[in-house]
Amino acid sequence: MSDQVFLRGMIAVRVISALVELTGAFLMWRYDRLDLAIRINGVLGIAGPVILTVTMLLGMAGLAAGKFPLDKMTWIGAGVILIMWGTSR
Repeated sequence: MSDQVFLRGMIAVRVISALVELTGAFLMWRYDRLDLAIRINGVLGIAGPVILTVTMLLGMAGLAAGKFPLDKMTWIGAGVILIMWGTSR
């Protein structure tokens, strides 16, 4: 497979993520209630790590398809895991 397929997939996921974030901001503004804004923000907080993981998996799949060295992919994967762990505490 071409690298472009994976790159376009990563771009599409990030664009969708941006649209979800903007929709969340619009809903907060529209409802103008603190309790609803906190709920919306909570949902967006869950979506962030999911988007990061999906884009990284797409990127790593693209690198694996291009015969990227396994040791470098291991470091990238470890970095993603450390980011997830570090932001969960």
